[in-house]
Amino acid sequence: MTTLARRSLLAGGTAGVGLVVAGAVPSLAEASPTQRRSQFPAHKPFPPLMEDPAGILALPAGFRYTVVTRAGETRLIDGQGPTPSNPDGTAVFKARRNRLHLIQNHELGAGAALGVPHVEGTVYDPGAVDAGGCTVIETDNAGNNYGEWVGISGTAVNCAGGPTPWGTWLTCEETDLKQGAAWSGNGRSGTYEKDHGYVFEVFADGQSNPKPIKAFGRYAHEALAIDSSPKEDQQHVYLSEDASTPNGLFYRWSAPAGVRLGPGLADRLGDEDGTLAAMAILMDDGSVLPDVAYLTSAQLGRPFPVRWVEVPERDGQTTAVRKQFTDEVTRGKKFEGVWGTDAGVYVVNSFAFNTFDLPADAVKHDGMVWFYDYEAETITLVTYFPHQQTAADGTKAKYDDLTFDGPDNVTVTPWGTLVLAEDGAGASHVLSSVPGGPSYAIARNQLNDSEFTGPTFSEDGRTLFVNIQTPGITLAITGPWESYLG
Repeated sequence: MTTLARRSLLAGGTAGVGLVVAGAVPSLAEASPTQRRSQFPAHKPFPPLMEDPAGILALPAGFRYTVVTRAGETRLIDGQGPTPSNPDGTAVFKARRNRLHLIQNHELGAGAALGVPHVEGTVYDPGAVDAGGCTVIETDNAGNNYGEWVGISGTAVNCAGGPTPWGTWLTCEETDLKQGAAWSGNGRSGTYEKDHGYVFEVFADGQSNPKPIKAFGRYAHEALAIDSSPKEDQQHVYLSEDASTPNGLFYRWSAPAGVRLGPGLADRLGDEDGTLAAMAILMDDGSVLPDVAYLTSAQLGRPFPVRWVEVPERDGQTTAVRKQFTDEVTRGKKFEGVWGTDAGVYVVNSFAFNTFDLPADAVKHDGMVWFYDYEAETITLVTYFPHQQTAADGTKAKYDDLTFDGPDNVTVTPWGTLVLAEDGAGASHVLSSVPGGPSYAIARNQLNDSEFTGPTFSEDGRTLFVNIQTPGITLAITGPWESYLG
């Protein structure tokens, strides 16, 4: 794409780059109220947030929270130790006796003060001592704690992931550390004995298979979603990469012909099975958009065609996967949360408000949410947070409950709207967002400026589970959700 075309795109015009795609919906600025209602779910503003006397979580009137676990204070079963810190990606699954199982990542490198302990049968890398992994929490819609145990250990920097249609959790390592890499922390040191940067399957029922799914590639995985549309029959997995120098990519893994995904993926799939490919967003002249930061709110609601470019060497042993491409793919600063529906998959870019790793003529933004349509093979910008004023030292001002930045984890509510967890500057919020519409604060961290992580609803829509990553608190929020999201 030429500099002239890029500047035309930044200006929001259609001259020079032909932004109007055949069959595109109108931009949201042009859509009538009737069109908007037909394209997006209903939405009602949440009431103002009320301060919490306990100083943990500000919520709207009519909502309440319960602390499910607290790192270092609640305990794992069978004397395994305290609840690990840094909870991140989380999913909720039905269990017996009207209970629920939360499978929860812990985003930690080796040597952490409150790492995931090695429990026999759950360990991937014996050298990754007190590192990341997953725990399983038994709870219910009220947030009662019935016990917590280790689901996988000896992994590193477990950031997000995604639930499977068959009721397991795929946890992602946001690192590409290799065997022999040194670590130190909490007065100890050691080396990793295995390569990291993989996806692992974690079970809620006590089973364990700490074996990497190498077919999905080795890189700084963030999150993923399995295509569960009836037509596709679970043939594709969509994966995000949070990395820089150069910026990360959005990937699609395609199953071999005749293969249907199911439980036990690490045993079902060979290391080179299927095809791993990176996304290229195409402009109307056939050129590839170099980075998503070239797009602005002027492109909201406009679908762009996508081409998938095969990864040459998915295990990244000699060259990191994202560095195996030049200008044939589309990059993005901080590809983060991913969540799938029957029709497509949402993927988040957290921000691009500095010039590091961005082309000179790219646009600063404080967050984007995209929707990839499985059948049409198009991607559409559905939520955009404009860049806010920065202070003289380059940090952003502490925001109020009306101004947001840094969306990270995402989930789709039972009513089709989105919930986003902020990981930005100043106060952190949990947000309710309609694709193509406004975003509202539904919770604020009163304890500190730590990010929220892992928002996930119980299937019946009664309870939203979410984490404050530091100091490590898992919360169950209940209230009249359907009045505002339904």
